[in-house]
Amino acid sequence: MTKTDGQGLSRRSLLKTTAATALIGAVRSAFPSGAFAASAGPEVSGVKLGFIALTDAAPLIIAKEKGFFEKCGLPDVEILKQASWGATRDNLVLGGAANGIDGAHILTPMPYLISTGKVTQNNVPVPMSILARLNLDSQGISVAKEYASTGVGLDASKLREAFAAKKAAGGEIKVAMTFPGGTHDLWLRYWLAAGGIDPDKDVSTIVVPPPQMVANMKVGNMDAFCVGEPWNEQLVNQGIGFTACTTGELWKGHPEKALGLRSDWIDTNPKAAKALMMAVMEAQQWADSMENKEEMATILGKRQWFNVPPKDVAGRLKGNVNYGNGRVVENSGLEMKFWKDHASYPFKSHDAWFLTENIRWGKFAPDTDVKALVDKVNREDIWRAAAKDLGVADADIPASTSRGPETFFDGKVFDPENPKAYLESLAIKAGA
Repeated sequence: MTKTDGQGLSRRSLLKTTAATALIGAVRSAFPSGAFAASAGPEVSGVKLGFIALTDAAPLIIAKEKGFFEKCGLPDVEILKQASWGATRDNLVLGGAANGIDGAHILTPMPYLISTGKVTQNNVPVPMSILARLNLDSQGISVAKEYASTGVGLDASKLREAFAAKKAAGGEIKVAMTFPGGTHDLWLRYWLAAGGIDPDKDVSTIVVPPPQMVANMKVGNMDAFCVGEPWNEQLVNQGIGFTACTTGELWKGHPEKALGLRSDWIDTNPKAAKALMMAVMEAQQWADSMENKEEMATILGKRQWFNVPPKDVAGRLKGNVNYGNGRVVENSGLEMKFWKDHASYPFKSHDAWFLTENIRWGKFAPDTDVKALVDKVNREDIWRAAAKDLGVADADIPASTSRGPETFFDGKVFDPENPKAYLESLAIKAGA
């Protein structure tokens, strides 16, 4: 006779059931809702993603280092270092199947510039999609030491006389950014124009890859630059120049990098795209925890990622800003944000600002249908689907795709419902 547990179930059956339940529980804890079932799993086991050595690439790097991609059914994700944003563009045009990449940590306007063929060879459009924002804030505008006596900071007008004197003496004023029409180009232009310096007429704007900014400033190739961290902090740590302002001072809580993918890859692999988004979200939550900042700085500083001392990453990652001109601010609130304040959500209104600024500077035509273009490229629907499957708290899911009017340090207001009024309020424009 078979012994039972008193409820008619054999001891052997009970053990089998208990073991099976434990196994299912373990699998469920390892894989987010829906991702562990083979029938609902990703169509592919990996994707090729590019990154530039910038702190805001952290969500992709952390997702790889901490196993979040594997947890979401994507064990073969490759995070591939790119030499420049131009190289990122070229490899996206190639695509992963042709030895390029399928997606990237990317300057938010680039998927729009690539999708419309504005920056591709022969102006051939390559449809791109934005799935998420990777971070808010924490870029910097830095200036060569020779301008320290001007007292320049958030107010760029203090450079006008010094720049004019250098030009009068036969010198050339060079200001560097990382990609025409990209975020760093737009922050630099906004700052200069607000100070009465025309970025098209009063200075020469040059393109320099982020990891080469400090070396170029060191040998005197530029007067100012705008780039992400850790390069502004490294500049200060090496005593080569100083930070005039962080971009969060221009627009507190501004959007910065995005997770962009080729649209055809998403169309072919919709489940994998959602799984990818879930892994990135988990990495963003991990990266936003202050208790993880030191470990993250150590990870990012590794040779295969940034190849820099962790101290060049850690300070501004925590919101501690040594400007390099005698000004030091602890707990500034300007730290890079990866999750809090809806940092991950790709607000369509934010994308509309980038397009409007690129209309301002001649990258897009004045009659561009901003809303239609944003609706085509911005895939906030994938973000929302991933958030639901990941079990993201309702408070962390925005009720709207628009943040509404945004106010800048000089008092200008961008209303996504009326970008024309914003453009008309700006004194300096391309060709004006």
